[in-house]
Amino acid sequence: MLKIAFHPIYAHPLPEGHRFPMQKYELLPQQLLHEGTAEHENFFTPGLPEDSEILRAHDAAYFEDLQTGRIPPREMRKVGFPWSEALVLRERTIAQGTIRCCHYALENGVSMNIAGGTHHAYRDRGEAFCMLNDQAIGACHLLANNLAERILMLDLDVHQGNGTAAIFREEPRVFTYSMHGQSNYPFRKEVSDWDVPLAKQTGDTEYLTTLETHLENLYAQVRPDFVFYLCGVDVLATDKLGTLALTPEGCRQRDAMVFRWCRSHGLPVQCSMGGGYSPQIRTIVEAHAQTFRTAQSLYF
Repeated sequence: MLKIAFHPIYAHPLPEGHRFPMQKYELLPQQLLHEGTAEHENFFTPGLPEDSEILRAHDAAYFEDLQTGRIPPREMRKVGFPWSEALVLRERTIAQGTIRCCHYALENGVSMNIAGGTHHAYRDRGEAFCMLNDQAIGACHLLANNLAERILMLDLDVHQGNGTAAIFREEPRVFTYSMHGQSNYPFRKEVSDWDVPLAKQTGDTEYLTTLETHLENLYAQVRPDFVFYLCGVDVLATDKLGTLALTPEGCRQRDAMVFRWCRSHGLPVQCSMGGGYSPQIRTIVEAHAQTFRTAQSLYF
C-alpha cells in the first residue's frame, strides 16, 4: 500500500500574504481522495520526532533558537515566513513524516510525504521557506539505525539543494545529486557531489535525455541502497520562480523514469514534494497529483 504522510497542521491559518503556495498541502489530499488515487487508509499523521532525530542533521544552538523564537529578524526574513510556534511545529511534523516514510519505503518500495523537500535548510540556519531539512533528517535516521549504508539524494527541484549539499559535504555515505536551473535561486550555489545546472528554457527532450543518462551513471557510480527523491514541480514552464520549460507530460515522464529506475534496481525511494509556484493553484495540484498517480500505478 502507498503510504502518504499528511499534515493536518497545514489547515491552520497562516498570516495574510503567506497563504499561497501553502494551499496545495490542503488541496492535494482532497484531490487524491476525490479521484480515487488514494483512500483514507493510505494517509497517516506523523506525530512529532524526538529532538535527537533533528539534532543529527541540525546544530543544537540553531534548533534551540528556532523553538524559542530567538532567530534574529534578519535571518527569519531569509526564511520568508514570520516566526510562530505553529510554524516550528509544522516543520517538526514534516520531518517526522519523512522519517516514518523511510520505513514505509523499506517495506513497500515507495512512500510519499505530502509536504517536505525543505532542501534549503542548512545545519545552522534556514532560508527560502525551509527551516528543518526533512530529507537530511531522514537520511541521518537511516544511517544511525543501520537501515542504509549508501544513500542517494536525488534532487530534481528547479532550485539547487544547497542546504542538503552543505549538510552532507563531509559524509561519504550520502551522495548529493541536484539537477536544477542554472539561473535560479540560490544564486550562490553550494557544491553537491554532482551538480547539473540547466540553461533557461530547457524543455522536455533535453531534460529527460539528460536525466536518463545520469540515472544509470549514478547507479554505477554510487550503488545506493536507498533514494530520497525531491520531486518539485517548479520545473514546469508555467512556474513563477522557475526558469525551465517542462510540460506537465514531461514532468510526469520524469517521475515515471525515476520510479522505474528505482524499481529496476530494487531501491526503496522516499518522495518529498518540494516546490511548485505556477500562477494557477490547480496547475500545481495537478502536477503533484501526477506524481502520486504514477507511483500508485507502477508499484501497486
